[in-house]
Amino acid sequence: MKRVCLVIACAWLCWNVSVVTFASRWGSREGRREAVVATRASGTFDVKLAPLASEDLKDGASLGRMSIDKQFQGDLEGTSKGEMLTAGTPVKDSAGYVAIERVTGKVQGRSGSFALQHSGTMNRGAPHLTISVVPDSGTGELKGIAGTMMIRILGGKHFYDLDYTIDSK
Repeated sequence: MKRVCLVIACAWLCWNVSVVTFASRWGSREGRREAVVATRASGTFDVKLAPLASEDLKDGASLGRMSIDKQFQGDLEGTSKGEMLTAGTPVKDSAGYVAIERVTGKVQGRSGSFALQHSGTMNRGAPHLTISVVPDSGTGELKGIAGTMMIRILGGKHFYDLDYTIDSK
């Protein structure tokens, strides 16, 4: 029962949080500083989470581990695979998770892959989520990608906004 509650709490935490900030990146070109303008890729995704074996400690936070399997549609067309570690607490609406997933596909016509790093907490119902592109994880035409992702759920459907830049150095 504890594992089922943890899975439900973590799934809720992962997908109902939409607080992400995107910081503008600055680059140096020929001795002058100019802003690198971010591009936004938006669309929908389907996600499957499945519990994986984990060592759950009996004292303190209840720990869990899950696999992530996503299908992206829209400006990002592709799939991702990853893993999530979760921690549930005895306090209602308090939990945390970290995850890494590798996205493979096309972003607005550019093919390649990149990794996303998640860090999410729920503090007595107050959510905070940051999803960042792992630096230097881009391959193919996505080499040099940097940015952040925001996730929203509306009417049971999952939406994403990926604010990104690609440094062609």
